[in-house]
Formats: sequence, structure tokens, C-alpha cells
Amino acid sequence: MGKITAETREEFKVRSQIHKDAIDKSLANEKKMLALIAKESEGSAYRKLMLAEDMIYIVTLYININNLSVDILGVKNNDALNDARKILYKAIIYLEDVVTNFVDVQYSDIEEKILEIEKVSLDKRYYLMRKLGLAIRLLIDAFGDNTKWKWSFVEIQGRFSTVMKNLLNWKEANRVYFDSSLENYDTTVFYIRMVKRLLDQSAKEYRDRYELSTHRIDDMRLAINYVLASRRISMLLSEPEEAEELKTKAKVWRDKLDSDQKKGIAS
Repeated sequence: MGKITAETREEFKVRSQIHKDAIDKSLANEKKMLALIAKESEGSAYRKLMLAEDMIYIVTLYININNLSVDILGVKNNDALNDARKILYKAIIYLEDVVTNFVDVQYSDIEEKILEIEKVSLDKRYYLMRKLGLAIRLLIDAFGDNTKWKWSFVEIQGRFSTVMKNLLNWKEANRVYFDSSLENYDTTVFYIRMVKRLLDQSAKEYRDRYELSTHRIDDMRLAINYVLASRRISMLLSEPEEAEELKTKAKVWRDKLDSDQKKGIAS
């Protein structure tokens, strides 16, 4: 790391101010939108999707500020990264407000929520989820491997996989998935593949967090729930062999948790 001079400080200040101004403007718009939602509940689901997208944009601005700090000053800007992490949670919370945070749930239990945003196209939903996934990846990379927030990103990734799963109209997706002649076929297939990958990743990461860090019962239960959520999709898509494998995995993990509880390892 080179010496930080008055000149480099000034350069960073000037160049980062553009991003800070954009952040302030977006946060001011958020306040206006929340005031509108409080005043008029109709259409609030659509507005919260917009807020989630705005929060993702703010996250990228904070990451840009950190990148400028690294490039110009030679050091990370931990304030910007921590602010980005907090805003990322806000983005996910807005999405959870729209489609719930239920991990292993029947589609019929949340269908009413999904129908509230039926005018949002599948392409738009998929694009929004890809942006959120990219923002998470960029933030994790910016913090680096030795960050104290390593295990908290397991929760962020898990909640991301949950809202992406819940954002999909599974009745429509199941119909389109098996008919390549339909308009949204490619996007539907890509979307479902991404959901399954994220659910499997979340299951593994929550189990790793349980095994290597917390030994908390709720972490292992969440890992199992992500396995069962993935199994539910396999059953929906008529993939009996994969569904049976996931059922067996969930049982093995449950048995492991029961054994750990008896040994006093889990708490």
C-alpha cells in the first residue's frame, strides 16, 4: 500500500462524491415511495419490487466507492462496504414483503401473493434476480475471504434463494417447462435451473455454518428445509429419482442433527 497523500484523498473525495450524490437521491426517493405505500396500499407489491431494485442499485454504488478507495488510496473503504451490506438486507426484505420468506412451502400457500404481481413479466423477474445475485457476489468478493461477515453471507445467500424461488409463478412455470414451443420456455428453464442451484448451495452453506461455526439447531434445520424445498421442485417437475435422493439426504441430515442433540453438540 502506497502512502495516502492530500492529493489522493482529494481525488477520492471528488470522484466518490458522484456516487454519494446518487445514493442520497435514491434514498430520498425511497422515503417518498414508502410514504406513498403507507398512504395507499393498493399496488404496494409493485412498488416494493421497485424499491428492491433501487436498493440493489445503491449497493453497486457503495461497491464503486470501495473500488475507488482501493484504486486511489490502496485501502478498502469498510464504511462503504458495511453500508452496502445493510442496504442489501433492505433489498431482500422488500422482496420478502412481496413473496414471503417461506423456504419449504407449497406454491398454493403463497399463490395469492404471486398473483398480486402478475403483471411483472418473467423476464423482468429473472433480470431482477440476476442483478441481486451479482450484487451479492460483488459484495462478497469486495469483503474478501477473511471478513468477519463470512457466515452472515450464508443468510443473505439463503434468503436470496428463497425469494427467487417464491417470486416464480410455479403453476405457469410447470406448464411452460415441458413445452419448448411456448414463448417463455428458455427463460423458465434458466430460472428454474438457477433456483435449484441456489437452493442446493444454501443447503450446503447452512450445513457448513452449523458444522464449522455455530452448532445451532436452527442452522441445521434451515439446511434441511432447503433440501426439502429443492425436493419439492423435483417432484413438481416429475423427477422422481432426484426427489428420492433429496428425501434420503434430508433424512440423513435429520438423523445427524438428532444424534448431535443427544450428544450435546447442537444447541
